Amino acid sequence: MQIDIITIFPEMLDGFLGQSMMKRAAQAGHVTFNCLNLRDFTDDKHRTTDERPFGGGPGMIMKPEPIFRAVESVRTKKSHVILMCPQGKPFRQRRAQELSNKKHLIFVCGHYEGVDERIRDALIDEEISIGDYVLTNGVLPAAVVIDAVVRLIPGVLGGEGAAEQESFSEPLLEYPQYTRPPEFRGMEVPEELLCGNHAAIAEWRRRQSEKRTALRRPDLLSGEGAENKDGA
Repeated sequence: MQIDIITIFPEMLDGFLGQSMMKRAAQAGHVTFNCLNLRDFTDDKHRTTDERPFGGGPGMIMKPEPIFRAVESVRTKKSHVILMCPQGKPFRQRRAQELSNKKHLIFVCGHYEGVDERIRDALIDEEISIGDYVLTNGVLPAAVVIDAVVRLIPGVLGGEGAAEQESFSEPLLEYPQYTRPPEFRGMEVPEELLCGNHAAIAEWRRRQSEKRTALRRPDLLSGEGAENKDGA
């Protein structure tokens, strides 16, 4: 998969893309990352990417020309262009799974008070929001979506089926997990996990998943909001 990120703050992604799973996925050839500095696509000496809105109002609006040039410099017939913005559709695990099958994703990171509407009309295939709150810019939301998508690319996580067994891949939250030591400060690992009986362990985990889901996300069990069961 090819992932292009268009932003005026590409340095914000250096640590994220150069560490941990993202670094390993790129080194293994599962994904290629490319950060485009939007200011490189301006044509004035001040490298201007924003202007005041027509009709007045607070803040600044991102200009169409630089974003059009940036997207068109990398877009192909296989590209899927995503705008990170508050008006977008809430991001769910199901959508992450669907996006992991794309060949080329282009992320346009919004800044200021938003983007010129002509960008939406002519360039954008999909708008995504990661939640109902305000952030300084779209880089962090893009990183969240990229993380959720890349880890679903076959081979990235390593263990067969690892991604499918996580919370929100099924309509139950993940069961409690324990590791060594078996006793720590008076807190002991449940006996069911130490018995060596795989059927008993599976049954215990199922019961714990149901218990945790009923306590923390009862909507997943009741079926309320089919879209919501995939998580945010």
